[in-house]
Amino acid sequence: MTEATTRIRRLLTDELGECCESDVKQRLDELESLADAALGSDEVRPVFAVLGNETRYRLARVLAAAEDDLCVCELEPLVEVSESAVSHALSDLVDAGLATRRKDGNWRYYASTSLAEELFATADREVAAE
Repeated sequence: MTEATTRIRRLLTDELGECCESDVKQRLDELESLADAALGSDEVRPVFAVLGNETRYRLARVLAAAEDDLCVCELEPLVEVSESAVSHALSDLVDAGLATRRKDGNWRYYASTSLAEELFATADREVAAE
């Protein structure tokens, strides 16, 4: 029996007064169903994964706060990474659906998507409410 299963057995014993193997199995099945439902589609994972990096997070926040599209050259001074790292981070944001990219001559401009703006607005409201 694993440590986690042992702990669940102790919890169930405390809650139920006694516990048998079928109680543990039932609870593990319930938890597995909960995890499956909570994880949902893997399509959302890249959105959160991309924001786990400080550079990408900062760039996404700046784009969400900007009123207009921003050129890569305007974003580079805001993060302390190489030019290629900025381009790579912005590409990741585009791939995750958090930014859009357009080319105008030699310049590339980026803007926030409504998904990014709504995500940050929701997070900010929740933090402010605490």
